[in-house]
Amino acid sequence: MEAKAIAKMLRVSPIKARLVIDLIRNKNVDDALTILRNLNKKSARLAEKVLNSAISNAINNLKLDRNTLYVKEARVDAGPVMKRHMFDSRGHIGHKDRRTSHIVITVASK
Repeated sequence: MEAKAIAKMLRVSPIKARLVIDLIRNKNVDDALTILRNLNKKSARLAEKVLNSAISNAINNLKLDRNTLYVKEARVDAGPVMKRHMFDSRGHIGHKDRRTSHIVITVASK
């Protein structure tokens, strides 16, 4: 049995979020939460919320034991890009891409 939680349209770059998500894959949920709480990154805060949601889904909906849960799948997908204009001198326009991410975390029982 496995439970899934998804957070979409998060305002963090997928490349930066993948650095954090790679640290918790295939870990026990308590170890993964400890890792995320000790990281000083925005994507760690967002991933912690998604992981807590997946744990709650497993406990409340599937009646799984928290002590046997581990992170089966942790994935970051690229979301849509918000394109912003930065006005420059002499009539030039620069572009700034504001990237978004979708975080998917699946927990399962061992």
